[in-house]
Amino acid sequence: MQVDTILAFGGHSEAAIKFYEKALGAEVLVMIRWKDSPDPGLRTVSSDPDKIMHASFRIGNTTLMASDGIETLVHPDIKGVTLNLEAKDDAEAQKLFAALSDGGKVQMPLAKAFWTSLSGMVIDRFGVSWMVNVASQTN
Repeated sequence: MQVDTILAFGGHSEAAIKFYEKALGAEVLVMIRWKDSPDPGLRTVSSDPDKIMHASFRIGNTTLMASDGIETLVHPDIKGVTLNLEAKDDAEAQKLFAALSDGGKVQMPLAKAFWTSLSGMVIDRFGVSWMVNVASQTN
């Protein structure tokens, strides 16, 4: 069994994915607009046919999905979920945290923690909660 994460961006999926491409090096795997749906019945779900029906993108080894339009079926705010980014070292953690903080809100600044050299939390400009941690070095 596999569990996948679908992020509902309230009509801002394309902008969010472009932000993650720049900030985190995300790679877009699939991007389908509502107007391009092979099912004519689905073409009217969104009031804007140019919005994203389904997108899939990879950050590191993790694949995430995004959609505009499903927010009418679920609560529009992303709450109760935090995505964790594991950086290879302090420099990468600082770079990732700074990129996600641009236009976002820092919840916990990057600082030394008992489990790692750096850890911090930020809500990005699209309302997604992120934790950035340096990978622990175990021997």
